[in-house]
Amino acid sequence: MTTTEDQTSDGAPTLARVRRLNEHVGETVRVQGWLANRRSSGKLLFLELRDGSGTVQAVAHKKAIGDELFAELEGLPQESSLEVDGLVKADERSPTGVELSVTGARVVGRAEPYPITKAVQEDSVDFLMKHRHLWLRSSKQVAKLRVRARIIKSIRDFFDGRDFVCLDAPIFTPSACEGTSTLFEVDYFGDPAYLTQSGQLYAEAGAMALGRVYTFGPTFRAEKSKTRRHLTEFWMCEPEMAFATLDDVMDLAEGLLCTIVSDVLADCAPELNVLERDLAPLQKIRAPFPRMSYDEAVALLNEKGHPFEWGGDLGAPDETFLTQLFDKPLLLHRYPHGVKAFYMKRDPDDDRVALCVDVLAPEGYGEIVGGSERADDLDYLLEQIKKHDLPQEAFEWYLDLRRYGTVPHGGFGLGLERTVAWVCGTHHIRECIPFPRMLYKIYP
Repeated sequence: MTTTEDQTSDGAPTLARVRRLNEHVGETVRVQGWLANRRSSGKLLFLELRDGSGTVQAVAHKKAIGDELFAELEGLPQESSLEVDGLVKADERSPTGVELSVTGARVVGRAEPYPITKAVQEDSVDFLMKHRHLWLRSSKQVAKLRVRARIIKSIRDFFDGRDFVCLDAPIFTPSACEGTSTLFEVDYFGDPAYLTQSGQLYAEAGAMALGRVYTFGPTFRAEKSKTRRHLTEFWMCEPEMAFATLDDVMDLAEGLLCTIVSDVLADCAPELNVLERDLAPLQKIRAPFPRMSYDEAVALLNEKGHPFEWGGDLGAPDETFLTQLFDKPLLLHRYPHGVKAFYMKRDPDDDRVALCVDVLAPEGYGEIVGGSERADDLDYLLEQIKKHDLPQEAFEWYLDLRRYGTVPHGGFGLGLERTVAWVCGTHHIRECIPFPRMLYKIYP
């Protein structure tokens, strides 16, 4: 390689990430990455070089790098890996604000003909899903994964900064927290066990020890659904607070969502630009959010010509209809207890409903948060376990939380992929996790 200045002790230029090249204007640096595209114009070669942090145009002059290297670069297939040395120049026309003037290069791995073309990306979702390991490299998929990572950091920073302790809940569980109909059963040394559908029950135990906790990990549901909002393996963040009411739960969820959106707007502008995300709806995400009881929602649905009978759970069309009436997330609370989990506390002012809340994202993205104040009365829980035909012996440890120092407490679960889909403006949740697991799809 040709090297001229800004060299390290071994004679090589300083390694630089594309995302930070604007910090090196006037310097010669080395970028390690992959060839996203190229075009030639006689004695000039334009290379689009991506390194995972961004993409930069590298301009190679035949006179500067020699005929042999120029010819080698000119014949490189897409996704070939290489190291490129070059002078960083300011360029207002570039999305990154800079351009790389090539002084040297080395091909690390010459790629075979790349199977994913622009036409394939537009027309064949099945093909792209089977090649997810390669599809991840495309600019929009990279952008979504970067936004996902920022949301994860935002969530952790939010709770860590509010004296919550991260608690790791088990993935193998002896029982279900919401019935076994949508659980994956596995053999656990001769006994049945289940892949967790929620870390909540364990978070409740943690809250009785630590006051405020949150779990963050994979969860599994064997729900035979093929909608754009469902995965069989997904990630959830589940905070739990001792001495908390439903109002506390709603305030916490509202604060978390405001923080997530604010952080993404501040730190992920390049990614949102790649995704062509309309920023105006996100810029409206500020507290307070509208809050509506289930009773009020049923009345509003019927008033607006969307028939809905009291007592049923809201489906995706119902949620979409309601959220189209607001430009912020809607906190919908106090559903009929019959459509909610056994552990939710009844409203002392209306025994028909549970002290629960679903947070529905705007723009038609539906439920992203579900939470409640938990039942803290031992006798009530015993009654509910029996009513739902659940094995009491599997819940004795959970019942102990009511026997030994029970307190009002509550929390919620936030679906990470649904949140990423909403923030990114992505239609299907499958693109919001690196390797989606769905009904009939487990490869790669």
